[in-house]
Amino acid sequence: MSKRNMLLMAVVIAFSIWLTACARTAGPPGPAGPAGPAGPEGPQGPPGAQPAPESANPVSPTPAEYVGDQVCAGCHPDIYTNYWKSGHPWALNPVVEEKAPIYPFTEIGSLPKGYSWSDVSYVIGGYNWKALFVNKDGYIITDALNQTGDTEFLNQWNFENELVGKKAGWVGYKSGEENVLFTCAECHTTGYAPTGNQDGMPGLVGTWSENGVRCEACHAPGSQHVSDPQNIDMPITRSSDLCAKCHSNADLETVDAVDPASLPHPPAEAIYRGKHMVLDCVDCHDPHSGVVQMRAQNLATTHTACAECHYKEASYQNNVSHTRMNMACSECHMPRIVKAAWGDPDRFLGDIHSHQVAIDPSRFDQMVTTGDTQTYVIAPTGLNYACQQCHASSRALIRTEEELQAAAKGYHNQP
Repeated sequence: MSKRNMLLMAVVIAFSIWLTACARTAGPPGPAGPAGPAGPEGPQGPPGAQPAPESANPVSPTPAEYVGDQVCAGCHPDIYTNYWKSGHPWALNPVVEEKAPIYPFTEIGSLPKGYSWSDVSYVIGGYNWKALFVNKDGYIITDALNQTGDTEFLNQWNFENELVGKKAGWVGYKSGEENVLFTCAECHTTGYAPTGNQDGMPGLVGTWSENGVRCEACHAPGSQHVSDPQNIDMPITRSSDLCAKCHSNADLETVDAVDPASLPHPPAEAIYRGKHMVLDCVDCHDPHSGVVQMRAQNLATTHTACAECHYKEASYQNNVSHTRMNMACSECHMPRIVKAAWGDPDRFLGDIHSHQVAIDPSRFDQMVTTGDTQTYVIAPTGLNYACQQCHASSRALIRTEEELQAAAKGYHNQP
C-alpha cells in the first residue's frame, strides 16, 4: 500500500472516531467562568408614567375627632359670634351650678311646679318657642317630683307669642307618663352615638360630644382640619338633605297634622312637595344666622328675596289694600301653618311659617282626613290658611269663601 493511501485511511478512521464521540450524551456543565466586562449603555427608553400628585385632603389612618366649637371660634370668630345667637346651639342646654341657662333672646323664669334648678339636669330648647326639662336621671319631667300618673300636670313652658295672641304659660307634654326617655339627642346634640347613656343617666339615650347643634354637627369632626388647616378642608354641604335630617319628620311625602299642624320642624316636607324643591335651604337662608335673631335685629331673615325670581308677580297685586300695606310675599305664600308651641285653629294660625309657597285658589281647606282618621297637610296652600289668618279674625274684614276665591284667581295677572 502506498504511503498516500495509508495516510488517507488514517484520516478516515480518525474522523469516524470523532463522529462517534459527538453522538454520545453531553456530560454535566463545568463551572461558570468569570463575568466579562460590561457592555456599552443602550439607547434611552421612552419616559415612564409620572407619579400621582399628593391629595389636598389625604386620608389619615387616624379617625377625625370632635374638637368643640370653641376651637372653631379661634379662627372663625365672626361666624362663631353670629351663629351663637341662632337657635342651633340652644337645642339642648345643661344646668350648671343649679342656675338657669342664659339665652340670647329669652329667659326661663320658672320651672314645673315643685321643682328647683337642683332637680333639673338639662333644658330642652328654651331659645324662642318652648322649653322642656330633664330630671337628674335623664328622664323628661312629666309629673310632680317623685310622682307619676297626673295627666293634668303642666310641664312644658311656652313663651309669649303676640302674633298668635298667647301669653307665656304652662301646657302639658306626655303629662303623667313615667320615665319618658330623652330620645331627641340625634338632632339636639353634636357627635351623637346611639349607644350608651350620656352622663350615666338612664333616661338619656345615646352619648354625644357637645350639647346643642354646634359647628361639627354640620361640618363633621374637625381634628384633622385643626392639625393642618391649609391642606385639610372641613366639609361644606349645601344640600337640603343635610338640613332635612333634623328639620323634617320621618316621611317627606306626607305631613301629619292637627289643625294647625303641630309639628316642630316641618319645612323640609313642605318644600319637597313643590317646585321649590329644586332649591337648597341655603339658597335663601344663611345657616349661621337664625330667623329669630335676624328678626330681633330688624334685619332681613333671608338673603334671597322672592322678587329676585318672581319679579313679574311681585310687580303686581290685584288688591289695592295689600299694596298699600306693603305686605310681604310670605304673608300669603308662606302662612304660619306650623305649630311648635302656640296655635289658634279658629284663626288658622300657627307660630312657624310653612314652606309650601304655592297657593291653589280653587281649594279652601288645607287639611284632609283620610279613612284611617289621620290628618294630613295638603300641598299647595289652601285659601283658609293663605287668607283667613287675616280675613277670619277681628284684625281685618271678614270675607266669605266665595269672595276670597274670586279675589285669589288671577291675583298676579296684570290687566
